[in-house]
Amino acid sequence: MVDPLSEVIGLLRPRAVFTKGISGAGRWGVRYADFGHPSFAIVIEGSCRLALDGQPPLTLEAGDFVLLPTTPGFTMSGFEPAVPTFIDPDLATTADGEVRHGRQDGPPDLRMLGGYFLFDGEDAGLLVSLLPAQVHVRGVERLSVLVKLLIEEAAGQYAGRELVLTKLIEILLVESLRQTQTPGASAGLLRGLGDARLAEAIRKMHADPARPWTIVELAGVAALSRSAFFDRFLRSVGMPPMEYLLSWRMALAKDMLRRREADIAEVAERVGYGSASTFSTAFSRHVGQPPGRYARAAAH
Repeated sequence: MVDPLSEVIGLLRPRAVFTKGISGAGRWGVRYADFGHPSFAIVIEGSCRLALDGQPPLTLEAGDFVLLPTTPGFTMSGFEPAVPTFIDPDLATTADGEVRHGRQDGPPDLRMLGGYFLFDGEDAGLLVSLLPAQVHVRGVERLSVLVKLLIEEAAGQYAGRELVLTKLIEILLVESLRQTQTPGASAGLLRGLGDARLAEAIRKMHADPARPWTIVELAGVAALSRSAFFDRFLRSVGMPPMEYLLSWRMALAKDMLRRREADIAEVAERVGYGSASTFSTAFSRHVGQPPGRYARAAAH
């Protein structure tokens, strides 16, 4: 059975870049600017407050895992009032050793393991928009084990290190995101997959993107009326069903063109267009340049 989440992660092609320990003691607070890259952290001991821009504050406790697919600006602090120290995330990533906030001596009140990675996929913006802005998971041992393996692998210079890091990041992403695959999740792919009826339609689109799907056919797959399906899909996924299908087709087309897997006519056929010219028109409208030019630019 086709797994849309795995396909999205596969197109994002994450790779690990940076991991480190973070601790805090006494009166402390830090303010991080918007970073943009996906990041994660797991609390080893103690607790702290985390407040992302535009999101209600969270209290993080030992065993908690947080994933931020785009890492907007945020404030992190202890529980005593403190004026946050501004930190440039681009400079912080170059620092060596553990990052210590607040009192520099004595035992810490908080210990975390954190890191960030990059998406190699060209369509990261589109695909990440289908994911929640913030994933907070409490007490899932599998995630703790994955993060510890990731930190351990990143710190060493083992044979096959890059391959192992890439696979661990992919598993970490899927494992954490599946925890939010519920009807109560924020609008996006995960919420859509948490709805059994919508999930069936999404899986069909991913399984056969070349098929000339109509909204009536997709509504039938979901066992809903046309209007009920449209409204439910828009509310859950955050975009109309045919727009989602077009976006997915274009993401696949861009990936094939970048990899030079097929010529333009074959790419057109694989993503559901009857001719190269029709595909070129749709691609140019969606991407902003013809597929031939896009493929040549991606090759450099």
